[in-house]
Amino acid sequence: MTSKPMQTSKDSQNLDTPALTIDSLVDAQVAFMQQWLRQQAEPLSIEAWQWFAAQPLNKYVSADDLQHLINDWLLNQPMTDVIRKDIRDILHTIIYHPVNDNVPLSELVDDTQVQTLADYVGSHEQQRNILIHTLVGNETFADLLTQTLYHAINDFMETTLDKAGAAGKLMKFGRSSFEKATNRNLDEKLQTYLHRNIKDLARRAEANAQEHLSNDEVARLLVSGWARIKDQPISQLQNYLSDEPGNSSIEHIEASIQQSYNRLRMSPYLHSLVSASIDTWYGNHQGDSMATVAASLYIDEQAMTQLSTALLPVVHDAIESEWFTAHIREMLQSFYAQPAIKEGLMFNNK
Repeated sequence: MTSKPMQTSKDSQNLDTPALTIDSLVDAQVAFMQQWLRQQAEPLSIEAWQWFAAQPLNKYVSADDLQHLINDWLLNQPMTDVIRKDIRDILHTIIYHPVNDNVPLSELVDDTQVQTLADYVGSHEQQRNILIHTLVGNETFADLLTQTLYHAINDFMETTLDKAGAAGKLMKFGRSSFEKATNRNLDEKLQTYLHRNIKDLARRAEANAQEHLSNDEVARLLVSGWARIKDQPISQLQNYLSDEPGNSSIEHIEASIQQSYNRLRMSPYLHSLVSASIDTWYGNHQGDSMATVAASLYIDEQAMTQLSTALLPVVHDAIESEWFTAHIREMLQSFYAQPAIKEGLMFNNK
């Protein structure tokens, strides 16, 4: 009868500890990597930013890259209907927000801005003459005034003749006889007379204004005009807009902007300007570090730290996600499946 060999402490330890397989090793490494990444996510992101910020712009980005980004991603693509609807809804919210009832127009434009504009226009003869022509010598205004006076005179005459009894009938008969004799409509003759004389008066008034209005007077005109409206609430602007279903001013404005944008974004003219602008910007900054470029947008290490902290829940969820776990496991399994690794390891591969 042979005796059993005495168990050593090493043999006892081997019995208590199960042999590691490649699969169990992979599972352990996956768990370790996930835990390590969770703990190191924040410092890793800061270190990654510090490394990236130190790199020069032209090491990774060229002017052609920027050209393709702007042209292919922005200019060559129309704005989606979802974004257009969001723009209309946001504009509607801003324009018709109740706060506009209690905020004056002066909140939008400062008095000093109006004064600066007034001084500029008043001190430039060409701009001053344009302003005077717009206010006094505008032909559209003359036409509008002609029509207003014509309707007023015609309404007065009709009302007066109706109340004049027999005399009124006689005057109407005389008017009819005049039109037959001259082969001309009296209304047309009256409008022509008013139009000719009002336009002549407007031209004279414009010439007199340009001759006698000084720079200071023109500037004072703008400032006083602003003073009359600056205390009105911003909601006053709503009076110039329509919010009726099927006739929304916001929809018309947005559609008009979109039409202009869609025409311009495909035009060689805009592409030429964009290309020249990118070349100018890139020429100024191609040697700058990424940190210097980011700093012009107020993006610094403090901002990146705040962003990193805000994104930590997303990072943690991504590390714990099934797709990330599966990729880590696949990577490790591929590593241990290499012939050189399998030969060098003394594991029991089940």
